[in-house]
Amino acid sequence: MAFGRLERTPGPQPMSDINMTPLVDVMLVLVVIFIITAPLLASSIRLDLPRTDAAKPNDAPKFITVALDKAGLTFVDDRPTAPERLAERLAEAARQNPDMEVQLRADQSVPYGRVVEVMGAAQKAGLNRIGFVAEPPAPAR
Repeated sequence: MAFGRLERTPGPQPMSDINMTPLVDVMLVLVVIFIITAPLLASSIRLDLPRTDAAKPNDAPKFITVALDKAGLTFVDDRPTAPERLAERLAEAARQNPDMEVQLRADQSVPYGRVVEVMGAAQKAGLNRIGFVAEPPAPAR
């Protein structure tokens, strides 16, 4: 009796390549999420700005944003700042760029005296360009 050798075919070899499709899918989802949420992060401070026909967007080359909300809090570039530290922050900005513009965003309910205090602090710091941010009027129905 002769023993023969059985022919065996080799099985499938393990795949050594990385499947890029799931990675690309996840990256596309993250890009879409970023595109949707980026405009919402522009300004996180809720203000009821005054409305006027003269409110037109102005793109200043360099600016610092000072916001005053109805609770009396002061924000510099969307970061809370103590009123006594405001002059220090504005002076620091003036040292970096003396032509920097201060964009003042104040809620309608903020007393005029508080707005004038911020304007005075900006002028003492050497920032003479002050822009008041307002919203255009609501469209007529």
